[in-house]
Amino acid sequence: MQDRETSQPSSGDSPPEETSAVVAETEYNGSTPYISVKSLWKVFGRNPERVLLPEYADKDKSFFQSEFGNVVGLQDVNFEVRKGETFVVMGLSGSGKSTLVRCLLRLIDPTTGEVIIDGEDITRMNDKELEAFRRAKIAMVFQHYGLLPHRNVLDNAAWGLEVQGVAKEERYERTRKVLALVGLAGWEDSYPRQLSGGMQQRVGLARALVVDTDILLMDEPFSGLDPLIRRQMQDELLNLQTELQKTIVFITHDLNEALKLGDHIAIMHDGEVAQIGSPEDIVLRPEDEYVGDFTQDVRLESVLTATKVMVAPKATVMGRQGPRAALHTIGESDGDVAWVVDSHAKYVGLLTISSAERALRSGVKRFDEAWDYVDCDYLPVSPTTTFDALIPIAMSSDYPIPVVSTENTLVGEVHRSALAEALAETSTVDQDYEANAAMNAANAVEN
Repeated sequence: MQDRETSQPSSGDSPPEETSAVVAETEYNGSTPYISVKSLWKVFGRNPERVLLPEYADKDKSFFQSEFGNVVGLQDVNFEVRKGETFVVMGLSGSGKSTLVRCLLRLIDPTTGEVIIDGEDITRMNDKELEAFRRAKIAMVFQHYGLLPHRNVLDNAAWGLEVQGVAKEERYERTRKVLALVGLAGWEDSYPRQLSGGMQQRVGLARALVVDTDILLMDEPFSGLDPLIRRQMQDELLNLQTELQKTIVFITHDLNEALKLGDHIAIMHDGEVAQIGSPEDIVLRPEDEYVGDFTQDVRLESVLTATKVMVAPKATVMGRQGPRAALHTIGESDGDVAWVVDSHAKYVGLLTISSAERALRSGVKRFDEAWDYVDCDYLPVSPTTTFDALIPIAMSSDYPIPVVSTENTLVGEVHRSALAEALAETSTVDQDYEANAAMNAANAVEN
């Protein structure tokens, strides 16, 4: 859940400050994928290629293990990741998720398949090309922080730059900025033994960020932390991603973590991808019984977001306009309020009919010269704000909820009635899924 924050405009001729950053919404469009995994297999043991022979196409993992001693870690894995999104790979122990992330970096070599990153197939790179690629493109954050006990926080976080040969003064300058970004300013001279688990993980994250690669691979980075610290680190990652817009592949066994962090989620089972989709797709439209069992206890309010129910703004007033134009706009919308925006369509605040009428009686010519008539404390939400956060806001106000982009541009509004209708609709979906599952079970018994 994200806090709603804004900046209070000052009186006078200057426009109000922009609302502070909210959670970014990654656009998943038809652009070329930044990471593309195609027909990826990893088979452990001798002669792994025999697993792929056509005569064994109908055999399962247990056959290969019992007959040949081969362990199938990944089976025909395919997915795409867009630049700037957080793609979460979720599965239980033995599902293949950690094998997958190691194949992406070629810490282990896949048996067959392609891993294309920014147009380059890393499975075809020689050792020298691969080393250069890793240094330039990818940083990894592990579950176990891997901090060097004899090095302080600054030197641990600067390790990647030191390996790259960056001069001491420059690497310290860059590292201090990243440590401040992850909340560790003032801890530069401390040693790992003096830090909590969450702080040590922040050092590990800083070490990955400071080398400024395009891609972060994160292999269950928060799973060893206490629940409270884990939630704080998840929130920290969301905030960092809003600012940095890295391409992240995040591995976890925790469904709630996957739903909270992922723009898209791949659920793995026995080395295969069972389903890929947005958090809403995974919860509301499970494609098989395995995914359905995983998601059956998820609270819909924690998954559904403003994107599902927002509509285009019905009444918008420019700050340079006056109350007479505002009253006309509100009247045309058949509503009670208008959203005030600046000349760049940035959200400013809420204007009610009564405030517009008072401004008219007072002779106000332009609202950007009289911000007192605009409720600039009426805060917006982002498109990714969940129903958990939207419902109490809607219940405490008689007006719609404004929705803004990461750049604070007004993009929509949410009405209380739409929230109620969406929850009723998803309840029906749940009932239909349960009924279908029951029917399938009954059919299986009969057969």
